[in-house]
Amino acid sequence: MNEIVAGFTTALELIVSLDPEVIETAIRSIIISLTATFFATLLAIPIGSLITFSEFRGKQALINLIQTLYALPTVLVGLFVFLLISRAGPFGFLRLLFTPEGMIIAQTVLILPILVGLTISALKGVDTTILDTLRSLGATRYQFMNSVVREARYAIMAAVVLAFGRAISEVGAAIMIGGNIRGHTRVLTTAISLETSMGNLAMSIALGIILLGIALVINLILAYVQNR
Repeated sequence: MNEIVAGFTTALELIVSLDPEVIETAIRSIIISLTATFFATLLAIPIGSLITFSEFRGKQALINLIQTLYALPTVLVGLFVFLLISRAGPFGFLRLLFTPEGMIIAQTVLILPILVGLTISALKGVDTTILDTLRSLGATRYQFMNSVVREARYAIMAAVVLAFGRAISEVGAAIMIGGNIRGHTRVLTTAISLETSMGNLAMSIALGIILLGIALVINLILAYVQNR
């Protein structure tokens, strides 16, 4: 109990004093996760739209596979990306291992199935009357997909926030690809893991509270936008 109280006290002290290292780590966590979410969203919306509004053999099997990848372990993503960008990998010449850019790639791969699957679900939930109206008005394929995406935008926004939460809270790929280098690739989750292993539970709790606070702020922003 004392450790929990000390954790809250330490969190308040770090926030109020604007501890440079903690602020830097928090900002790095937000930037990496937001960037990964941005790129994953750019890929997920067109991919999800094409799958939803195209008819092809094995479509349902593909959707089932995408949904299965929701629970993709972060360490497997880390291993996959590690094999690609390590010195012996096909993209080793880019020297992305142990860099924030490599972490962005790993998080993008991690959350892409979530965004694609939830985009498909959101688009399927659009009223069929709207779909029939668009077809009857002679909308082109691009106009049709663009209009349907606009109708499903709030559900897609919820999926984006969920994906961001998955990205900023993951630790396995962040350690494997980033290496938890202080001042370079250390993010909140890897810092929590390190502090816990060192027995500094108060600091771990403090960092956890800050991480939870970031997630709360993002969700409040989404709620505000949806209400607007």
